[in-house]
Amino acid sequence: MRLSHFIRWCNEQEIDNINELTGRKLHQYRLWRKRDGNLNRVSVRTQLSTIKQAIKLWESIDAVEPDLHEKVDIPELDKGENARSVMIEANQADAILEHLERFEHASRRHVIFLLLWRTAMRTGTLRSLDVDDVDLKEGYIRVVHRADYGTPLKNKSGGERYVAISDETCYVLEDWIEHLHPGKRDDHDRTPLVATNYGRISKSNIRKQTYWVTAPQFVNEECSCSSSPHAYNSIHECDDAVSPHALRRGAITHMIRSDVPKEVVSDRADVSSDVLDKHYNEMTEKEKMEKRRGYLKTI
Repeated sequence: MRLSHFIRWCNEQEIDNINELTGRKLHQYRLWRKRDGNLNRVSVRTQLSTIKQAIKLWESIDAVEPDLHEKVDIPELDKGENARSVMIEANQADAILEHLERFEHASRRHVIFLLLWRTAMRTGTLRSLDVDDVDLKEGYIRVVHRADYGTPLKNKSGGERYVAISDETCYVLEDWIEHLHPGKRDDHDRTPLVATNYGRISKSNIRKQTYWVTAPQFVNEECSCSSSPHAYNSIHECDDAVSPHALRRGAITHMIRSDVPKEVVSDRADVSSDVLDKHYNEMTEKEKMEKRRGYLKTI
């Protein structure tokens, strides 16, 4: 049902009659839905457009105040922007990592961003990792499906794999584990790699940390959105901050642009070749042509 999220929000807000809706409440719904669904601007625009059409219908039967649909704040998109184009670029990721290394070395936030960018793993995969899954001497992370212990993988046992990590990543993880890890265990008596003072980190916490470091203000750049000044608890309102999924998309695209073979990217990121081409390869048509040119110089 296309209005299911809106109905859920109304229930949470104890809105029993749609004639209680106002422009202010619709704005609150927009912020809630972006945060709750981990949505980019494209998805927010699509879902709010659905709400706007529904409100027009309700107006026609006098179920809501007149012209309420005009108060639905639908974000504008840049030319050519679509659901596949929302991602982080390699130069931005490098700037964030440089800032984290300098000012927040081996912090929880540093570990989260570093692993999401270097491995292109999903949020759920990152959350599933235990300290014992990391082999710093051999330089790899073991990814395991543990549904009975609270950390399933999206592709279940099919998503289990070994992920190689660089010496640089090992150094950061070693400092985190040895010096800054809170030492907390989860409800299943496991020691999460990414732990908080309360145990295993939540997916929402990972999302918020990602929004925070990808907002331009984090590296002392200006933001183009109207949400200013930014506060940690409202960082999801920044249109220039991106979600972990946008980070995964950017990391995969960066590997492809760097001539990493498709089968290697597929295995590392746990994504099929078909899905890789359809949803994650963000190379432009011209970039694809130039890459093909490199293999066809003698033809």
